[in-house]
Amino acid sequence: MRYRVQVVGWTLIWSGVFIFGYLGWQLFVTDWLNAGVQEEAQQELVEELEAVEPDVETVDPAEFLPPDVAPPPETPDAVELFTEDTPQPGSAFAFLSIDKLGIDGLVVYEGVDRATLRSGPGHMPSTPLPGQPGNSVLSGHRTTYGRPFFDFDQLVAGDRISVESAVGTHVYEVREIEVVLPTDIWVTDPRPGGWLTLTTCHPKFSARERLVLWAEMVSGPNFEFVQLHKAKFS
Repeated sequence: MRYRVQVVGWTLIWSGVFIFGYLGWQLFVTDWLNAGVQEEAQQELVEELEAVEPDVETVDPAEFLPPDVAPPPETPDAVELFTEDTPQPGSAFAFLSIDKLGIDGLVVYEGVDRATLRSGPGHMPSTPLPGQPGNSVLSGHRTTYGRPFFDFDQLVAGDRISVESAVGTHVYEVREIEVVLPTDIWVTDPRPGGWLTLTTCHPKFSARERLVLWAEMVSGPNFEFVQLHKAKFS
């Protein structure tokens, strides 16, 4: 009997060690690993963005808009659209900053697979790149691998988010916040204008739901064009 008690006791002890060790790895070691990845990627991306010349297309609002749609007020006779090549899967291509949360120059990667999201927030390839017209979707971890979106529940309508890429820096303002199910893929649907949709797990330490924030472009190199896009497709 005493032997059985000892066996059960040691089993419980080692089970506890394993569980707490696993939690420690997930919560702290992955953060440490991610910090190194982000630091290296930041240095490389700064150099890459400095060397890139974005493509520029000149758009005539009168030709772009349907005849029955008037251009937004103060629209110039010619509007520039800055574009960039689609990044390679898994590559770093932009910086994400949110002053309210103390996020400054977080590196964003192309792709939302598990391996990519371990490096940082990822861009959903089936959506436009940040800074382009439409609905650009970024996803990120909330509790592991740097926890880039850990405090997203603190954001409210009106808070600002900026993304710097090869075409320049675009600023977005949070318009909507909602908790949805993981199966609610409608959150990635196209939108007229320029939008940045951010998704992460909800609540913290659970993947039961998704916290989604929609932010609308309010300034940047492509702001005038996304206003045309909004007028055309609204």
